[in-house]
Amino acid sequence: MKPNDSKILNQRKEDLAKRLDRKQWPEQEKPLLKAQNIQYEMAEKVRAIDCGGIGAFHLLACNSGLVEALNDRVHLLKRHLPYHESDHVLNIAYNTLTGGTCLEDIELRRNDETFMDGLGAERIPDPTTAGDFTRRFSVGDVGELMEAINSIRPKLWKKRLARRERKEAILDVDGTHAPTWGECKEGIGLSYDGEWGYHPLLISLANTSEPLYLVNRSGNCVSHEGAVPWIDRAIALVRQSFKRVCLRGDTDFALTGHFDRWSAEGVGFAFGVDAMPNLVKIAEGLEEKRWKGLRRREKQSLSGQRRQRPRNFKEEIVVEKRYRNIRLQGEQIAEFSYRPTKCERSYRMIVLRKTLSVEEGQMRLWDEVRYFFYITNRYDLSTAEVVWFCNGRCNQENLIEQLKNGLQALRMPVDNLVSNWSYMVMASLAWTLKAWFALLVRRREDRDQLLAMEFRRFLHGLIRVPVQIITGGRRIIYRVLGYNQWAHTFLATLDRVRQLQLT
Repeated sequence: MKPNDSKILNQRKEDLAKRLDRKQWPEQEKPLLKAQNIQYEMAEKVRAIDCGGIGAFHLLACNSGLVEALNDRVHLLKRHLPYHESDHVLNIAYNTLTGGTCLEDIELRRNDETFMDGLGAERIPDPTTAGDFTRRFSVGDVGELMEAINSIRPKLWKKRLARRERKEAILDVDGTHAPTWGECKEGIGLSYDGEWGYHPLLISLANTSEPLYLVNRSGNCVSHEGAVPWIDRAIALVRQSFKRVCLRGDTDFALTGHFDRWSAEGVGFAFGVDAMPNLVKIAEGLEEKRWKGLRRREKQSLSGQRRQRPRNFKEEIVVEKRYRNIRLQGEQIAEFSYRPTKCERSYRMIVLRKTLSVEEGQMRLWDEVRYFFYITNRYDLSTAEVVWFCNGRCNQENLIEQLKNGLQALRMPVDNLVSNWSYMVMASLAWTLKAWFALLVRRREDRDQLLAMEFRRFLHGLIRVPVQIITGGRRIIYRVLGYNQWAHTFLATLDRVRQLQLT
């Protein structure tokens, strides 16, 4: 960062702090929002865009080797008149990265001459051309697209993650439904809950919340259908940078036929297991002394002080209206050895026993006991730690929600399964670039906050930065016109993006 830039940032931060400083205001006769004489006029020489952060992410795509990897591995165009494969892929990714929610939003950027100048482009593909590009993909081509993106990840992990952070890679696996109301979309199916659509499979790296493999499937398939080959690909990918690998998933992914093979390959796993009658019978037959109480870990507040629990109005209404209510009375955990039918060796089976009371109003009707089972080959974790570890998989639900509603990557805008698959991979590249940028942040606190940040907040904090675009002297200058709390982190990280070399 230039010394003058740092000086300007500090001055703006100081001015903003003075403006927002708490003070005793006198009684105001008029509202503070009092501007009335507002006029608009066109700027003759100054040209600006509202998404000034896009330049840094394009620089990241270039310096990381992503552009070269896309052009080397994805071959869909016989002649480049005028676009290359990377131009099409990044066009869709940048549309998502700048807040676009559908292919038609590309038209807004395509008609913004300043935006194209900021990327050094004479023109960018229009929505129709972008849609036609997705239809060129075959299943193998989508696989090559994902492998092109994944070829950058191990290099970046080795360069930006500390050695202790690369001790173990945690791979989360889950499926989700992507409903669509279109009737002419090839490959759609009717899901178990009566919705038409697709059923994508997501394999993500929990350490950095990166989507490694995103696979589109028909809506009527089961969650684990076709998952094993993609899981094995993900294992091979993360092993290039991490010492150990551990799989994590819900009951649908407890694929017992592969447990022995994964264990022999040194892959750890922890999956939920359905409460089958034989398991429940074993749990009920355990001696009481083998059960231990489970104490949930409490989240630490930023101030270090325990906050007073607010009044629970919902609970009061449930009691007043005499709705049936289920209360948790206690949790106990135990462990026993179990060999699934398809396995030749035994594994740890952790059982969680929840004691519940069923109430109606203030009347207690009966008590109920429910069992939850987890199978694992991890012997370095205690029984409680296995439960906490499996519960940590819920963070993948946040990633799925962001892909669905934050980026709108699972919107399914085109007409068949494979083309929609290619679109979701290209749109989700926006989230990958967000994660890569976060890994380049110097301060650990800021890095972790950016990795966990929701896409809309990230969009407004680091992408929608008003900048003036100045071209000349073989340079493209982004002159920042606004300021927010992430401006200093953004400019400091930009220096690292500019110096990035992945070999």
